[in-house]
Amino acid sequence: MFGWFQRKEVPEFVSAYRQTTPGKLNYKSPINTLKFVALDAETSGFDTEKDHLLSIGIVPILGGRMEVPARRNWLVRQSKTPNNDAVKIHGIAPGESAEGTPEVQVLTELLPLLAGAVIVGHHIGFDAAIIGAAMKRHFGIKLRNRLIDTAMLSMRHIDAFHKTGYVNQRPPSLDEVCQHAGLPVIGRHTASGDAFTTGQLFLWLCSRRRVRMGRELPAGDLLK
Repeated sequence: MFGWFQRKEVPEFVSAYRQTTPGKLNYKSPINTLKFVALDAETSGFDTEKDHLLSIGIVPILGGRMEVPARRNWLVRQSKTPNNDAVKIHGIAPGESAEGTPEVQVLTELLPLLAGAVIVGHHIGFDAAIIGAAMKRHFGIKLRNRLIDTAMLSMRHIDAFHKTGYVNQRPPSLDEVCQHAGLPVIGRHTASGDAFTTGQLFLWLCSRRRVRMGRELPAGDLLK
């Protein structure tokens, strides 16, 4: 009689993601005991409410090193993709996107890999909002992972990028920070390339901070 009020059964992998990704971490936990995932997403535009995922790249980071053999990359199928300024940046044409993997399948493969992880990205707030919107559409849940933005870390810990108080100061780009650090930029404006480059930058920032502090880093050094 009241069947229409019953909730749709939640897939097991979604429940597992929610249970293992509490959204809070012990700030005293050494970072080499945590699971990080460097992530980048390319999208159909720059509006988190209207635009959609076109590709996602991830690289797991465990014990202070990137697990390169475990990196993943997905081209996301979108039937209607505008040929706009975003295409000029990432180069994913509408016809190419139409040949990708369905968004729900991409998320089904992605969520178990993000379970229990801290997500690392450059300007990661935008990527997280786009992924979170897709999760809400398909599974009715939000993205629970803690986020680390390497742009913000750079402003906190590199003198050249410190906040100046200038109202229109923008966070440094991935290219700018990598040039300062002497790191190679690989596959720029591709999800897989930017995820790999961001992973390198994150490890460089951690190493630099560790040397300056003269001790191992707890999670609070990066997440506060």
